[in-house]
Amino acid sequence: MPNHLAQSQSLYLQKHAENPIDWWSWCDLAIETARSQNKPIFLSIGYSSCHWCTVMEGEAFCDPTIADYMNDYFIAIKVDREERPDLDSIYMQAVQIMGESGGWPLNLFLTPNDLVPFYGGTYFPVEPRYGRPGFLKVLQSIHQIYQGNQRELQDYKQQIVDNLNLMAQIAPATVEPQTLMVGIAKCAQILINRGTGTCFPMIPYADLVLRCSQFQSDLRLQAEQRGIDLSLGGIFDHVAGGWHRYTVDPAWTVPHFEKMLYDNGQIMEYLANLWSFGMHEPALERAIAQTVIWLQREMLTAAGYFYASQDADSEGEEGKFWVWSYNELKQLFTEAELSKVAQEFTVTPNGNFEGHNVLKRHQRGSLSTRTEACLQKLFRQRYGKDSLPTDAFPPARSSEQVKAINWPGRVPPVTDTKAIVAWNALMISGLATAYRVFGVDSYRQMAIAAADFILQHQWVENSGAGRSLYRVSYDGNPAIAGQSEDYALLIKALIDLQQACLNFDADLADSYLRNALDIQAEFDLAFGDRAGGYFNTATDMSDHLLIREKSYQDNALPSANGVAIANLVKLGLLADRLDYLTKAEESLHSFGQVISNSPVACPSLINAAVWLQNHTLVRTSLTQYQHLKAQYYPFVLFEIDSELPPDCIAIVCQGFTCLEPATSIAQLQQQLVASQTRSPLSHP
Repeated sequence: MPNHLAQSQSLYLQKHAENPIDWWSWCDLAIETARSQNKPIFLSIGYSSCHWCTVMEGEAFCDPTIADYMNDYFIAIKVDREERPDLDSIYMQAVQIMGESGGWPLNLFLTPNDLVPFYGGTYFPVEPRYGRPGFLKVLQSIHQIYQGNQRELQDYKQQIVDNLNLMAQIAPATVEPQTLMVGIAKCAQILINRGTGTCFPMIPYADLVLRCSQFQSDLRLQAEQRGIDLSLGGIFDHVAGGWHRYTVDPAWTVPHFEKMLYDNGQIMEYLANLWSFGMHEPALERAIAQTVIWLQREMLTAAGYFYASQDADSEGEEGKFWVWSYNELKQLFTEAELSKVAQEFTVTPNGNFEGHNVLKRHQRGSLSTRTEACLQKLFRQRYGKDSLPTDAFPPARSSEQVKAINWPGRVPPVTDTKAIVAWNALMISGLATAYRVFGVDSYRQMAIAAADFILQHQWVENSGAGRSLYRVSYDGNPAIAGQSEDYALLIKALIDLQQACLNFDADLADSYLRNALDIQAEFDLAFGDRAGGYFNTATDMSDHLLIREKSYQDNALPSANGVAIANLVKLGLLADRLDYLTKAEESLHSFGQVISNSPVACPSLINAAVWLQNHTLVRTSLTQYQHLKAQYYPFVLFEIDSELPPDCIAIVCQGFTCLEPATSIAQLQQQLVASQTRSPLSHP
């Protein structure tokens, strides 16, 4: 019998709707029920493409004995972390305060009256294994503690709350230029210290290193190496496009196979920037082009927005949709073809992943026509004999739908078809940057369509009280209030799109700037902190939160505050708003101690600080912009000016000083290079 999640729109919550546990979503009624029945809350947070979330759902959450005990003594609440990153952030910190490692599924026990956790962890098996206790035993112990140790619980919870408040306190300090240089160097070290474990894209770090290679030339090799690893490694789907989440080894070979929209948008923007910086490596261009085709084929809706993610598992096995057995390859290829593929990719009889092969390229450069033809064979084997890469491939929206369809090729993973504004914004930025660099018109069209959908359907009028941004769209319908990352990343995307459209449609470019300014005004009003920076949630959406956070750490997504402060600098330049430059300076000051003490936690904040110190506006003609737009100037924005002085091709304004009007391309290039090699040690 379905539980309270049966009507949920979230794919992750829907997966638990038939569990024997009487799950609730996070809502006032669930919390009030726990309080009225004096039952502790079991809070479980995860997301649809999470492998271990799926494992625990099929084991512990489907076990009737566990369900009966849970239903008798607890109120069980499920949260999709992709809908509510604010809740996830707070309770993840709480688990780490308890001395547990973070991760998903994230499982905690809360006292109902104050929602403070008193025990937590991640995956709990049904029976004791992996050094973890059996879940029923955990439930029984928690019930006994809750019934008989209220005084000790209160003392322990107070420690949790005190630590959460302490972690949320951010002391202001002046950000010294030398501090930035130290932070940049430490972030660069993060990129090259692979160790022995997993490798994540870590684009906020790579982006900072690339931008600041203007100041320290030795950083360029590190930035380029990250691009090579992402383009040649097994993290990239060489057959069909798109990047997986991360690799489980330090050599970028075997991925964790889920594909997330936010990774793909960030990587696309990064590789396009590398190309514009002069790294004309064919593998970069191919990876971007193949990923755009993947988007069009599997992730793009008719309305123009993008789906959120694809699962790692297919038919209950991780990676099954993407990997190749050696026998399968021998049957598919001629001996000469197999030899050719093995020259270009990691292909062996024993494989590199559980007896199967994940394709990883051996070397840089273009793939030969013969090799591309072999990859086409693999594509048709995966998607169906008559499939072409440009054919639309309908998403499997649930495991039930997967089983109901007679797939022409392999059985695909489930696609989470919700649209998240922040993630779509990252892809808009990626496509806009790729269009600016490569000039492929379809990239621009896709970016415009996604931005227009968000502006028309997610940026919603609220009963005459102004507009608000909604974070999620389910089948085109807005749901869930927007959070700071949605606002910050959408504003950035609109600025990126405005810059990309300057040579295409001046009125359209102006409209994106106006929308960015309107959304920034609402962001300031609802999320802004008088001390500087932005809270994760709006003022009217902070009920039932233990603390109101201002997140600054970069994780899979760049930190909202880092992006937001850089946005203030950009809007200050484009709209001639000195108050935004002042606000950016005040906000950076509010995070000063964080930047000084923990620079490796906040590359996006460091990036914003360097933007503030090196911002440059170039007023130029449309003709000249055509030559400039595909070049890499990391702290430059452009403005088309039809009233330049005679014989002037551009005016470069760096900081609060405009240079002598440039009358030749050589003079302009000299000024631009100088403007972008100003050291962070100097002030504008």
